[in-house]
Amino acid sequence: MNYFRSATVALACTAFLPAAPAEGIRLQPVWAGVKVNRPVTLLTPADDTARSFLVQQRGKVVILPKSDTGTETKIFLDLSDRKMEENQFEEGLIGMAFHPKFKENRQFYVCYTQQDPKRSVISEFKASDTDPDKADPSSERILLEVPQPYWNHNSGNMLFDKDGMLFIAFGDGGKRDDPLRFAQNRFVFNGKIIRIDVDTRTGSRPYGIPSDNPFLKQEAVLPEIYAYGLRNPWGISIDKQTGLFWCADVGQDLWEEIDLIVKGGNYGWSWREGAQPFVIRQEAAPGDGKFIDPIHQYAHSDGLSITGGFVYHGKAMPALAGQYLYGDFANGRIWALNYDAASKKVVSNTEVFKAPLDAKGQATFKPTAFIEDPAGEPIMLDWNGSMQRIVAK
Repeated sequence: MNYFRSATVALACTAFLPAAPAEGIRLQPVWAGVKVNRPVTLLTPADDTARSFLVQQRGKVVILPKSDTGTETKIFLDLSDRKMEENQFEEGLIGMAFHPKFKENRQFYVCYTQQDPKRSVISEFKASDTDPDKADPSSERILLEVPQPYWNHNSGNMLFDKDGMLFIAFGDGGKRDDPLRFAQNRFVFNGKIIRIDVDTRTGSRPYGIPSDNPFLKQEAVLPEIYAYGLRNPWGISIDKQTGLFWCADVGQDLWEEIDLIVKGGNYGWSWREGAQPFVIRQEAAPGDGKFIDPIHQYAHSDGLSITGGFVYHGKAMPALAGQYLYGDFANGRIWALNYDAASKKVVSNTEVFKAPLDAKGQATFKPTAFIEDPAGEPIMLDWNGSMQRIVAK
C-alpha cells in the first residue's frame, strides 16, 4: 500500500500486456454483519476447528462466526493499546501466520510496529492452554526487531513454507526513492524477504537460520535473507501445486509489478522500477547488477498500488483454474493472470472485476488481501470495511 505517486507521468505509460475488458466474477458480501476495521489478512489454522481469524490493522485479531451470516465475534488477540502507529496508513498490526503444528504447540506469529524507536517487531505468541479462543499475552517471545526510518513501506507479510520455515517480507524502510539505499544493502532487513526457522536456535538468536538459505556462508550479508531488491511487498503466496513463490511489489512513479521469488534473487529496486531503470538512480548498481525482471507489470494508467493474491485452484470457477488473482488498492480492479511456467511467459492478463465509483469518484472497494479459504475459493478483504467472496457471475 502506498500513495506516493507521480500521476502526470504515469498516465503517459501503458502496461506491456494490456488488460482485457472486465468479465467473469462478482463480489458477494460475507460475514456482512461483522464490523470490520482495516482488515489485513484472514487465516484458518490447520487444527481441525475450521475457525477463521480476521487480522485488523488497528491491533485486534477476532474469530469470526462459524456461519458467514453470523454477527458475533470473539477477540483472540488485542494489541491495540501498544501505541503502534505514528501514521495510521501503513503501521499497526500488519502480518500474522499460524505455526504449521499449531494444533499441537498453539504457536502463532505476528508482525507489528512500535515507536520510539520506530521498528517492526516479529513475535511468537501461544494460544491459551485453558481457552483455545484466546491468545495468551504473557506468552510473547520477541524473535526480531527491525529498525524503521520512516512510517511507511513496512510490509510485514508472513507465511510458512512446506518445510516449516517462516518467510517474512519487509519494505525498503519508506519515504520515496529508497533514500538510504536499503533495498540493495544486504546487511539490513529492509527491502528483503527473509526466511527463518522458529523451531531451532542459531548462536544467540532466538530463532534458527535454515541450512539451505542462500547467503549462509557469505561475509557481510545477513544469513536470514532469502531475496532482496524489493520496495514494498504487499501480498506473498506459494502455489500449493507448483511451489512457485508469488510476490506483488508496490511501485513508486510508473510501474506495479509481480515477481516470482527465487532463492537469492535480486529484484532490482531501487535501480529498477519494474523491468525498467529507475530514472533518478544514476550511479552504478551495487554488486554484479544482475536483476530479475518481474513476470508482469502494469503502468499507473491502470492502477497505483498492487495487492497480491494467490493462484486459484478452487472448483467453483473452472474458467480461472491455475490463474493468479490479484488487484489494485487504489481503484479496486481485479485481474486473473495466466502464467505458463514451462515457457516462463504470461499467457494472458484478464480484468475480471472493476469496482464501481462512489459519489466522490472513489472506488467502492479497496483490496488489501486476496485470501484462499479452506475450500480453495477466494475472499477479498476491503480496506473500506468489508469482506467479499469472489464468485462467478
